[in-house]
Amino acid sequence: MHMLNPYCGVDRDPRGVVRLTICNAGSLNILGSAAINGVRAGLEVLATERAIRALVIAGQSEKSMIGGADIKEMAKLDQASAEKFITGLRDLCEAARAFPAPVIARIPGWCLGGGLEFAAACDFRIAAHDAKFAMPEVKVGIPSVIHAALLPRLIGWGRARWLIMTAATIDAPTALSWGLVDAVAPEGGLDAAVESTVAALLECGPEALRAQKALLKQWEELPLKESVNLSIGVFGQSFLTDEPRRLMQGFLDRKR
Repeated sequence: MHMLNPYCGVDRDPRGVVRLTICNAGSLNILGSAAINGVRAGLEVLATERAIRALVIAGQSEKSMIGGADIKEMAKLDQASAEKFITGLRDLCEAARAFPAPVIARIPGWCLGGGLEFAAACDFRIAAHDAKFAMPEVKVGIPSVIHAALLPRLIGWGRARWLIMTAATIDAPTALSWGLVDAVAPEGGLDAAVESTVAALLECGPEALRAQKALLKQWEELPLKESVNLSIGVFGQSFLTDEPRRLMQGFLDRKR
């Protein structure tokens, strides 16, 4: 594993798949300001590498990918420092959301608060059979903010309201049925489930996937008519590469 900085370890394979491991944040990968800034910086460096076809985010232990934000640090904040802290966490989540290639959250164990916000900012969420999810902020006197705003889009307003306002903990099967995660792995099968998603992505055109991810991000924010019209130019631009010709011809050749 190559260390980009003390909080970011990177493993690469020949297919263009990169695994970013969040390091040195304790057994539960609790994110304080230093870890938040380190992981964000690592994502920003990797975002410049066009050879990356898929990015997997993992924790250093099997207890969590990100267990949450550091309550010990937050307990000492005032209004100004609180806004600075949460801005850093927002920027980390945005770095995943804006990453050009597909991002997969590998979720064992606990996924709480800021960890769930980060997972929501990823493109795919693959959970272990015993993963647990919660937004416990209201229990410690703060609201859930920043990328908690993605939760109603993922699971609907009623379920998002329940999760955020009751601070309830849900298990992996419930998270799957709600649409909070995309797959739940059987016991011992988390890496195989992640690899299954990676394999599906690698069958797609890498430039097409980058364009599709960017479109999806814009679709989240634009009215329907603007989303439809925006897509026309993106479709045309895809023919500036050889990817449509090459992959369409391969498809036609298989049909003969």
